[in-house]
Amino acid sequence: MTALKETLRTDLTAAMKGRDELVTATLRMALTAVGTEEVAGKQARVLSDAEVVQVLTREAKKRREAAEAFENGGRPEQAAREKAEGEVLARYLPAQLSDEELAELVAAAIAETGAEGPKGMGLVMKALNPKIAGRAEGGRVAAAVKSALA
Repeated sequence: MTALKETLRTDLTAAMKGRDELVTATLRMALTAVGTEEVAGKQARVLSDAEVVQVLTREAKKRREAAEAFENGGRPEQAAREKAEGEVLARYLPAQLSDEELAELVAAAIAETGAEGPKGMGLVMKALNPKIAGRAEGGRVAAAVKSALA
């Protein structure tokens, strides 16, 4: 079992003992998502910490999108719950890149690949993704690359 998954299990146990319903429900959901990912495909496997971070990032994104949908639908209680779950998940994710750090990485990737114009976006994204890995959302990265290449 990976260190991050073990941390999730330990924190779940602590939350259950402390009767923290929000953290308990959120960590159960996260561990279920990790377990589902492990058995997906033709052969069951144990996820690495990096893959667990990818699953948690995906779950955090779902929470942000759901909170936004609930707010737009006039359901502030559910939106607050989704935001709170997202904050619990954020504890287990790497720190997000600031706009300045992202811009520096994008500029370095453009210089490294020599890409020019919108057609070079794929090259830049391919070079940039391993460096960013879970520290910035894909849409935000794509927007930064697109504006830098324009």
